[in-house]
Amino acid sequence: MLRHLVLGESAFLQWRHCKSSKLLSCNFVSCPDHERELLRETRTVSTRQVCKVMLDHFDKQYGKELGPIWPSARAVLLNPSCWQYGIMLNRFACVTDLKQQLQGQGFRSLLPHTGPCTASCLIPPKPPWTYFLQTHQSFTETSQGYADISHPPNSLSDSLPKPVASSLPNHSPSLQCFIHPSPVRYPSPPHRLGQLKHYYLLNAASLLPVLALGVQDGDRVLDLCSAPGGKALAIIQTATPALLCCNEVDPQRCDWLSKTLESFIPQSLSSTITVSSLDGRSFGRRQPGCYDKVLVDAPCSNDRSWLFSRGGEQQSCRRLKERVQLPTLQAELLRSALGAVRPGGVVVYSTCTLSCSENQEVVEAVLNSCPGAELDNLVEELVLPLQEHFTFAPPCSHNASLSHTLSGNTHMHGILVVPQPGQTWGPMFLSRFKRIH
Repeated sequence: MLRHLVLGESAFLQWRHCKSSKLLSCNFVSCPDHERELLRETRTVSTRQVCKVMLDHFDKQYGKELGPIWPSARAVLLNPSCWQYGIMLNRFACVTDLKQQLQGQGFRSLLPHTGPCTASCLIPPKPPWTYFLQTHQSFTETSQGYADISHPPNSLSDSLPKPVASSLPNHSPSLQCFIHPSPVRYPSPPHRLGQLKHYYLLNAASLLPVLALGVQDGDRVLDLCSAPGGKALAIIQTATPALLCCNEVDPQRCDWLSKTLESFIPQSLSSTITVSSLDGRSFGRRQPGCYDKVLVDAPCSNDRSWLFSRGGEQQSCRRLKERVQLPTLQAELLRSALGAVRPGGVVVYSTCTLSCSENQEVVEAVLNSCPGAELDNLVEELVLPLQEHFTFAPPCSHNASLSHTLSGNTHMHGILVVPQPGQTWGPMFLSRFKRIH
């Protein structure tokens, strides 16, 4: 079983081998059981009910903040049957056969191959949002004025420049994620007693904060808001840190996090990974300068799930009240992370919402109050190499002025992945800070 930290007590992640302990795994087998689970998951996403209160709120806010990008993003968010899923392989399990089967079914690797830089690396193409602004009106408009993707056009990547021969800095070939151009439903890994799971299903955009973090072997890493654990798993796929502290303040989510880590990580790494349940806002004070890299995947108004709230109008109204208070919490968590990282260290802030108040405005507020931090530009490092797979929103001001394109003088507070037909990844916002002193 997995032992986690409570109230700051130091302990390492441990497994107790007993008859009741269950390490989970998956061996992919094409069989009737696989097909039945596939059908069940497809039915689940297609029967969700949209919450009108939340949709009306999103229409008002995002129509103003995102302008012409919102109608097609709205259509994707309202149609779960078109959502794509990434399959992140577990490097601690034998996945050779699974990898071959995925490739045979039309899946392809999300991450470009690493290799020496060629001359073409030195001449980056135009930013992808330049082409988006020229092509977004090609979506069919309905009578309500929103994009109709019941018969979606080809992926936006068809109208984008083909990526140059580039590689992602800090990308480890051990991090493997496969995606499919269609919304193929892949089953969740089944449980296998005494074995590790072979893969983890995720929104592929959630790997971007991990790539931006750039974890190296021997780093001391803090995942400040770690549950349910997908990004922690991605971190341990990229490198072998000296320490990975996975923190989650909510007890139920912390238990979920622990079980997720148990299911994917071997006992040999038990001295490397810790799980804590502290208030994330306390790390900057409790452990100042203790970490090389800190990830703040902050609590946010998750656009995908909030659109399908089950509590009806009452729960939606309660969530909208909570939403107003989130930026304060997010800024406090980010400031705590900057206090916990050493001078010269890196902090990545991310959310899974399109909301400017939880993204750019939080980053701006923290920059104004933390003179010892500076912002990194992620365009050349992430946007250009991955523009084939993701739709990145144009750099914009808070009033959604989308007419300008990136220039050397443009100040960006982060990058935003917006779900679009054929590229349904996101929402995902991320921004990277470097502590300079």
